[in-house]
Amino acid sequence: MLILGINGSPRQGGNSEILLDRALQGAKTAGAKFKKINLGELKYAPCLSCADARKDGVCKIKDDMTQVYAAFEKADGIIIASPVYFGSISAQLKMLIDRFQCYWSAKYVHKTVPPGAVRPGAFICVEAGKNTVFFENSRAVVKNLFVTLNIKYTAELLATGLEEKAAVLNDVKSLLAAEEIGLQLIKKGGK
Repeated sequence: MLILGINGSPRQGGNSEILLDRALQGAKTAGAKFKKINLGELKYAPCLSCADARKDGVCKIKDDMTQVYAAFEKADGIIIASPVYFGSISAQLKMLIDRFQCYWSAKYVHKTVPPGAVRPGAFICVEAGKNTVFFENSRAVVKNLFVTLNIKYTAELLATGLEEKAAVLNDVKSLLAAEEIGLQLIKKGGK
């Protein structure tokens, strides 16, 4: 199996990335290979809601999202990680999700793409404070992406109280939970 890890945090070496790395390590322990994409390192535009959008699900914009589309297509499972920013996911992750609008339109409006195989997916979300209500917004956006891309929402890790960079290294419970997510994703199946 190939697991795709998407780090939605712009802060390298932060709590979201650390937990994502632990989840990917759990998947590797279970025998999977993985690819990780750090969205903060990519150059890509937001969705432009093109009036003359293609009807086959392929975005017209040519930028670093091309490699992201290819990685999603090849993956047998997906793990997305993001911090909570202003009550939802990071801007980098929201831009990625919005760029799948072309696929959503092809699937639901034009009906030009087949549903495809269902793959397992997981979400890791980190909150600096203790306001767990923000996880609901974040989860809803990721679940919408997963439904569109035929990814079954199979696991989540919602970690609170992680303000300082790398503070999660002192949170053994969250680190172990992240590794378990990677293991469970492999058990849930693949292509």
